[in-house]
Amino acid sequence: MTEPASNPSTPSQAAPDAGVVPALDLHGDLVTLTRALCDAASPSGQERPLADAIQAALSTVPHLEVLRDGDAVVARTRLGRPARVVVAGHIDTVPVADNLPTRLIGEGLHAEIWGRGTVDMKGGVAVQLALAARLAAPARDVTWVFYDHEEVAADLSGLGRVAREHPEWLAGDFAVLCEPTSGGIEGGCNGTLRAEVRVPGVAAHSARAWIGVNAIHATGEVLRRLEAYEPASVEVDGLVYREGLNAVGIRGGVATNVIPDACTVTVNYRFAPSRSVAEAEAHVREVFTGYDVTVTDAAAGARPGLDDATAADFVAAVLATTGGVPAPKYGWTDVARFAELGMPAVNFGPGDPLLAHKDDERCPAWQLQACYDALGAWLG
Repeated sequence: MTEPASNPSTPSQAAPDAGVVPALDLHGDLVTLTRALCDAASPSGQERPLADAIQAALSTVPHLEVLRDGDAVVARTRLGRPARVVVAGHIDTVPVADNLPTRLIGEGLHAEIWGRGTVDMKGGVAVQLALAARLAAPARDVTWVFYDHEEVAADLSGLGRVAREHPEWLAGDFAVLCEPTSGGIEGGCNGTLRAEVRVPGVAAHSARAWIGVNAIHATGEVLRRLEAYEPASVEVDGLVYREGLNAVGIRGGVATNVIPDACTVTVNYRFAPSRSVAEAEAHVREVFTGYDVTVTDAAAGARPGLDDATAADFVAAVLATTGGVPAPKYGWTDVARFAELGMPAVNFGPGDPLLAHKDDERCPAWQLQACYDALGAWLG
């Protein structure tokens, strides 16, 4: 359980083609495995080659039963243990931003791996894969889940698809989602809602603008409401969740000589897990009273659930190794899906969540090792 996370200092020479993923060595060191996963670029919708490589690697492990649905791969022990833990992670990333192939800065446990996916969340997937291969006789049966389409609309989620079509694959007493938490424990998650706020106008030739109504200009009131909005901090089961309501997109106009007759502002509301989706929608509609509001995507959050006996045991064991105290997860994660299944779940994985999706995304080697050691020791 204490294999070093040291890695070769030579950088990858080129990012592999998305359609060709070299064989994964699940028994090598964690940094090399993390880099191999990251260099196999897999933005949402392009996960299949990596899913194929993960399935092939896990299929060589004799103590695992390997299952596949689309680009989701599930591997599980069948030892008849009295409890089962589900450990899950997504294999897709947001689009690459000229930050592959990965770079390794420093040496040994002080090294940092730079590149897309190192934080969100292929560092966590590397920990999963290494433990899946090495834990032949854990004290608890383990279901390892590697799924697609997490970084896009909720209805495309590979985990959601597996939950609908093969719910028995996800049966368990407790779940760990290896999302980045800097090696700490983050309980629950905020909910998320996206909506389009439509501002009407009247089209006209731009040379005779006075006979039209410029919808883009009229959008100023929507933006002023957002600018004046004061997000709440909400305590839920001992953890304080910060909410947020922000414009994340704007579109309008049909031609450079036409006064636009419509403008749409896309907003994203991150709401505390004490609110339902219906309550979140009602709040957004209240903020934008007088405008046409269309909800395009929404997913409920999850309460922390740290009062569950297994969750409390996991938190105590992990934090004894990694330190810190439980914190809230501000972003939405698939702990919410496990909550819907009636299963307590926490977020735990390597990488600073503040670096997720950033061009300078990077994960320290020592966090890979700490998460590997803590999770492996608890699973036994």
